[in-house]
Amino acid sequence: MNKLGCQSANEIIIFGALGDLSRRKLLPALCQLEACGLINEKSRVVGVARQTYNLEEFKAIVLENINNFVNETLDEGVLARFMSRLVYQQLDIKEASAYTNLAETLSAGNLSTSNDTRVYYFSTSPVIYGDICDGLNHANLIKDNDRVVMEKPIGHCLESSKVINDQVARFFKENQIYRIDHYLGKETVLNLLVLRFANSLFTTNWDRNSIDHVQITVAESVGIEGRWDFYDEAGQMRDMIQSHLLQILSLLAMEPPADLSAESIRAEKLKVVKALSPINCTNMKEKTVRGQYTDGFLNGVVVPGYLKEEGANTISKTETFVAIKAEIDNWRWSGVPFYLRTGKRMPAKHSEIVVHFKEQPHNIFKDNYSDLPSNKLTIRLQPDEGVELQMMNKIPGIASQMNIQENKLDLSFNDTYNDQRVIDAYERLMLEVLNGNQSLFVSRDEVEAAWAWADSIIDAWQATDEAPKPYAAGSWGPVSSISLIARDDRQWVE
Repeated sequence: MNKLGCQSANEIIIFGALGDLSRRKLLPALCQLEACGLINEKSRVVGVARQTYNLEEFKAIVLENINNFVNETLDEGVLARFMSRLVYQQLDIKEASAYTNLAETLSAGNLSTSNDTRVYYFSTSPVIYGDICDGLNHANLIKDNDRVVMEKPIGHCLESSKVINDQVARFFKENQIYRIDHYLGKETVLNLLVLRFANSLFTTNWDRNSIDHVQITVAESVGIEGRWDFYDEAGQMRDMIQSHLLQILSLLAMEPPADLSAESIRAEKLKVVKALSPINCTNMKEKTVRGQYTDGFLNGVVVPGYLKEEGANTISKTETFVAIKAEIDNWRWSGVPFYLRTGKRMPAKHSEIVVHFKEQPHNIFKDNYSDLPSNKLTIRLQPDEGVELQMMNKIPGIASQMNIQENKLDLSFNDTYNDQRVIDAYERLMLEVLNGNQSLFVSRDEVEAAWAWADSIIDAWQATDEAPKPYAAGSWGPVSSISLIARDDRQWVE
């Protein structure tokens, strides 16, 4: 990573700077980069929003959110330096002529060399990405070395995704566009590359010959958190499967890239998504389950069902839970199912990957252990990041019998690297944008391939017009999701 003094200056312009994402994630992440000395001394952070605030009011809001969302106490000098970088610009984002005011604000900055860049972060609804680009172009604010960060979801289907991508592509080339998926910034997701390609133990056993099946679970304990209008249009399929889980799947299943360049990694990930077997009306009932949470209990507290949330459409058929049996139609993974599961109002916030290896073909320990369990590799994404390998081991002792039991080799990031802070995904991704590295970002081809696969499933659901299966808040989803995996004589890891 570039350090302070050898990194070019950047102006970071956040559209939607007073929105939830900016306040909770982006501004605190930038402040943490400040604490690490990874922001050039000439760089500024320009907040753009509709609200009418003066600079001091904006700084007060930013400071309040840093105090709320940064877990550790930051040095007063760090806070002072970061606050001195802040600029605020009130702007009607949809009014192109108003961008001349933004141009005047930016002209007062410190960018002076050809290597200096502006990073435009679109922390707004994707439907106005085109308006922002029009405004920037109107004010002559787009240069060849500028960058734009696009938050997901980019559209709600393949066609709408193409429209948004086309709008941005009118003004920015593909090598300037950073489509962000914050799961790609998580330490344990990044560790997948190291785990797979730096350890011969896994590199040589990572295919259909050794692996029986894979489970990917992303469980959320929260409900829709006041985002009814957005969520009811999206649902768990568009919000989580199409982006986060398919990105994890592609990293798990991709072929070794030629190197760590963005081009090599993206090319191999794209091949995986394109190789996913289609799910449509002919096989949708056997391959998918969708659910919607009802009243239930979470941590001993009564919580309302989805249709009883504030502002709810009481006849909505939007899914809050999805389980899918995905299959990859290529030589490496033929016959190996990838079970995907994600939902809201589940018992805990819990994300993990479990790779189940095949059972031993012959058991010489059957006198003491009749059925040898298969080895399992568990990659914990949150909340306790780490890697765990379940294996058999002899019980120490003088007994003449060979007594064995299951044990776990546990690499907990917090315990192993207790002198290292596990950084937030947005810190990593913001730094990569500043340094011009696209390897942790999603290409247009990946986005569109993911939408094509997801759209087929959504279209099949809509064709049947069936309501999602109910499941009680605080449970692990509909009973039919158990049947989905039980039909293959397997069960979910919980």
